[in-house]
Amino acid sequence: MPVTTPDTVERQNFGPVEVGNADLDGYTVNFLHFSAPVDMNQMLRGLPGDICHCPHWGIVTDGRMTVRYADHDEVVEAGDVFYMAPGHVPEYQPGTRLIQFSPTEQMKVVDEVIQRNVQAMLSS
Repeated sequence: MPVTTPDTVERQNFGPVEVGNADLDGYTVNFLHFSAPVDMNQMLRGLPGDICHCPHWGIVTDGRMTVRYADHDEVVEAGDVFYMAPGHVPEYQPGTRLIQFSPTEQMKVVDEVIQRNVQAMLSS
């Protein structure tokens, strides 16, 4: 059984977000910490409909996020366990920490778009 802990995952700092990733047998676990507000609207541009189509499961350990769907918003706070259905755009408040699980192959597509958008923002 694949196992990881938040303390053993190497972290990368991307300015307002610190990310640690681990592979758990076809699923990616992300340990995320947001030090500033982050609206993923710009980061998801280039995906179909400019929204995330990858499902995510997880828990918010600190802070708060709002997940926007076409027809409603959902607020998820510290202690809440969540399922983000495909078709979402999350927004994170400063101080938010979460542990999120996603199908690795679908998450790779999302990560590639996010990385392109980050690079474009940094070069402008």
